Amino acid sequence: MEKRSVPSFAWLFPVLLIAALIALGVGIWQAATGRGYEILAAAIVGVFAVAVSWPIVLTLESSREHGLDAFDAFVRPLDERMQQINVALNLISEQQLISDRTKQTVSRTRDREALRRAIHEEMGNKDWEAALALANDMETVFGYKQEADRFRKDIEAHRQADVRQHVNEGIAVIDRNVRAEQWQEALAAAHKLSQQFPADEQAHNLPQQVEDRRVQYKKQLIESWQDAINRRDIDGSIEILRKLDPYLTPQEAEAMQEPARNLFKEKLNSLRTQFTLAVQDHNWPDAIRLGDEIIRDFPNTRAAQEVREMMPALRQRSEGAPETATAPA
Repeated sequence: MEKRSVPSFAWLFPVLLIAALIALGVGIWQAATGRGYEILAAAIVGVFAVAVSWPIVLTLESSREHGLDAFDAFVRPLDERMQQINVALNLISEQQLISDRTKQTVSRTRDREALRRAIHEEMGNKDWEAALALANDMETVFGYKQEADRFRKDIEAHRQADVRQHVNEGIAVIDRNVRAEQWQEALAAAHKLSQQFPADEQAHNLPQQVEDRRVQYKKQLIESWQDAINRRDIDGSIEILRKLDPYLTPQEAEAMQEPARNLFKEKLNSLRTQFTLAVQDHNWPDAIRLGDEIIRDFPNTRAAQEVREMMPALRQRSEGAPETATAPA
């Protein structure tokens, strides 16, 4: 703090004293020449006034100087302290600016790492849409386009792998149902997969593939049935016909009714012949077995009724009883 300069009027007193002394000299000369005492009296008063006021002014100026020095001594430490505070505040302001920038950088880095963890967490939860949205935020919010592109590719690859796993597991279930000829279950599983993964071409085509396999299996049964008929394999053709029955439409069943009737007629005649020969040969176990088959497979026929009437006697005979059984004509 600079020391303040206060104007001093002490220099006037020597001038006034000189002027008063000159006036005193003039007054003395006038008094000596008899021209009056006015100037002398005035000069004496002036000299006295200067002599009295000059020390007073000097004392006041000295007191003022001491007061100013004391004030300066009191204010100077405060001024120095204020300057130090000002420097400290400027330093704090600069440090705060740097700190804010550092905090922004640290916060941005921390948020980016948190976003990465969140993307991996959503991928672990197989929430592909949420993971993709976070990857888009990586680009739009933080501006990391290349990293966002890598995340999007990684998400899509994991999503495709997950879809393939689910679809393959579903196909395995469908194949088991198809091999077991459980077509309704197979078709239901195929529809479920196609609805669950509508964008996947393989899953989308599964219901049609199941239907195509069912139609192809039906076609194979019809061909095998025709082949068995041509080979006169009555048992084989009847077995195939029983498998084929659930696949036939009413129109197809009506068209196959006559050949089927002939097959069962031939089968019944064959069983009846074998049953008669077994009774004639007293082969009671075979007769009982053949009789049970006739009753089971042809319950409403006349041959079944005749065999049913003979079965008690055949069983007694098989157990060693004396009753005899007569074979049907």
